[in-house]
Amino acid sequence: MKKLLIIVFLFSCFISLAQEDKRTKIIVRTKAKDAKFIGTSMGGSMIILRDALTDEILAKGLTNGGTGNTDLIMNAPVERTTDITEGSAYYEASLYLSKPKFITVQALSPVNHEESRVFAQTQVWMIPGKHMDAAGIVLDIPGFVVEGLYPQTHQGFSIETDKTIELKVNLVMMCGCPITKGGLWDSEEIEVEGMIYVNGAYWKTISMSIAETNTFTAALTLEKTGSHEVIITAYHPRTKNTGVDQLNFRVSN
Repeated sequence: MKKLLIIVFLFSCFISLAQEDKRTKIIVRTKAKDAKFIGTSMGGSMIILRDALTDEILAKGLTNGGTGNTDLIMNAPVERTTDITEGSAYYEASLYLSKPKFITVQALSPVNHEESRVFAQTQVWMIPGKHMDAAGIVLDIPGFVVEGLYPQTHQGFSIETDKTIELKVNLVMMCGCPITKGGLWDSEEIEVEGMIYVNGAYWKTISMSIAETNTFTAALTLEKTGSHEVIITAYHPRTKNTGVDQLNFRVSN
């Protein structure tokens, strides 16, 4: 009888301890600065949750879903309690906590565009059973995705036959939102330039203008021979968003 009582007591203690680990949900989103949320269309954002004390990875995964409601995010007045996350991509994880834990929330975004990917993080206390759901945690991702399209890497040209070439670059918001002339994301407000170096020495800077949605071009007259590096820069004076990519090609006689 005594042994039975001991077993029952130990079992009760085990159940009591097990009940101390409470499921605690956390939702994380990433939002492009001056634009919408980063979701499946850009490959999502890689979210990593870490124990802030030990750096142990507690959970990780990609945000999944759409970019959200354009009117709600970009046009509607936002008050203190306004939730602008309707229909937007998110990552959800459940942590099982027995006591409060200080968490580092990290994002690599947008994950499929390495040349423009940004690392962002914040930290938050997670309390057992107190969910970080609804809008959850929103990390701001600044910048532009800039992708050089032409010339292709180490493409060759001749001054004799190719006197002028067209530089071409694709430029979008970090959420993939389109940049157009006079549009919500207005190309006329963005300074896109090509800084040109020949054989490692700076030559000149030329302006690029929009040719069609997301595509900026500039004519470059070939005057020098050697290895050409064109560093494409995008800068928005109002929001301070920036982006950079580069093109490399050769010019001979």
